[in-house]
Amino acid sequence: MVIRPSKKPDPGLSVNGVLAGLVAITAPCAFVSPGASVIIGLIAGVLVCLATFGLEKIRIDDPVGAVPVHLVNGIWGIVAVGLFANGNPASAGWNGVTSPVTGLFYGGSGQLMAQLFTVGAILVVACGLSLAFFKALSLLKILRSEPHDELVGLDIPEMVRQVTPMRIL
Repeated sequence: MVIRPSKKPDPGLSVNGVLAGLVAITAPCAFVSPGASVIIGLIAGVLVCLATFGLEKIRIDDPVGAVPVHLVNGIWGIVAVGLFANGNPASAGWNGVTSPVTGLFYGGSGQLMAQLFTVGAILVVACGLSLAFFKALSLLKILRSEPHDELVGLDIPEMVRQVTPMRIL
């Protein structure tokens, strides 16, 4: 069970730690040893906590922890390939690379550079598309809910809409 800085246990954060480990090992699973996968998962568990607390500190609302689990640990998983890939002979020939994939800790530095370029490309595309999408929603004035609804709680207007009978034409 993860203990938050407020000294209260947080089962949701514990579950997100498990999910973070699963997300982080997805990219390197075919390239790393079982021991390295444990290390990758443990680091992911720490990263999800740090990212969650960081978002809370800068007052960004992420109620289910999607950014710490998927974004932060997705990036960590991609970088982990460049660090922990052990030269598994079965990985030779994948993606047009003739030699086995070898990470920095096993004598190869080229794979880490490739992984860092991949992270950069993903961030540029994802951030660029997100910025364009949310800017368009903002210009169309459909990004935010009504200020009154935010004050009373966003569930109340939704429930009122569902309880009110539909008009039959």
